[in-house]
Amino acid sequence: MMDAALARKQRVVVAALLLLILATVVIGMNLGYASLSFSRLLPTLFGHGTFKEHFVLFDIRLPRIIVTLLSGMALALSGAILQGITRNDLADPGVIGINSGAGFAIAVFFLYVPIEDPGSFVYLLPLVGFAGALLTTLLIYLFAYSRNEGLHPVKLVLVGVGFAMALSGAMIVVISSADRMKVDFIAKWLAGNIWGTDWPFIWALLPWLAVLIPFTLLKANALNLLSLSEASAIGSGVAVNRERMVLLIASVAMAAAAVSVTGGIAFVGLMAPHIARALVGTRVQLFVPVSILMGGWLLLLADTIGRNIAGPEGIPAGIMIALIGGPYFVYLLLKK
Repeated sequence: MMDAALARKQRVVVAALLLLILATVVIGMNLGYASLSFSRLLPTLFGHGTFKEHFVLFDIRLPRIIVTLLSGMALALSGAILQGITRNDLADPGVIGINSGAGFAIAVFFLYVPIEDPGSFVYLLPLVGFAGALLTTLLIYLFAYSRNEGLHPVKLVLVGVGFAMALSGAMIVVISSADRMKVDFIAKWLAGNIWGTDWPFIWALLPWLAVLIPFTLLKANALNLLSLSEASAIGSGVAVNRERMVLLIASVAMAAAAVSVTGGIAFVGLMAPHIARALVGTRVQLFVPVSILMGGWLLLLADTIGRNIAGPEGIPAGIMIALIGGPYFVYLLLKK
């Protein structure tokens, strides 16, 4: 049974995170190259603003804020699943090469596939990213898997880092002869620049979250057992290989959908689950909702700070997250 005290604590943490997200959203709507005063936010939201206020809020600020929030949630969920099925605290879609696989596929698609219908381009990107990420993940899994030992957690990270470096090198080769404007886009993507900032990108990302968040919570008991040990899972009647593969595909899908609109952002999927487990414990039913909200808030906060501290272009959210996540990764590496 679920501990009543932990369940109450989770509700308090969830409420606190929702308030933090709301506060960050309000601040994010106000700050920017074209400022919008707090006193004008509510009138503009309800359709009583000037043309300029409406344009700034509904065409520039809100789509970016929502895309960033949803992407952070997706990356956090992906990291939580990965850490559970691999029993590795260092697992993160950005660290072990999943994001790189999605990015390489998106780069090739963007550079070399003729786009006849721009409207369908937005919805194709998550699918292209998913195909690239899934192929990369299967290769990493095969190299890290041993028939005698099963999936080796440390080996998974090492193989994943190797794949990430190899794919980064391959991407440089691919873009070296491409058009300058397209190369600039890929360079911004690699830096983790939130580029999908229109409403269609929200509709392209939202279905993945709407399906895969409930799916993960339905699989919570299996994920709890897989997090303990292979023997515990097998002893409890879990079809380990099947459940691990299904959850791995869900994790890859979440990461690919996120990075297809936000670029190569790492460490959100590493930090959010760790913070969530420290707050409410290791039970999946408790920490996954907290992790999802924590990931959304972390990326939203990073983007809000980054786009307001260095001129109109700002600093990419991926760099802001890496400034925090890099040292945190090293700390975990030394600790484990």
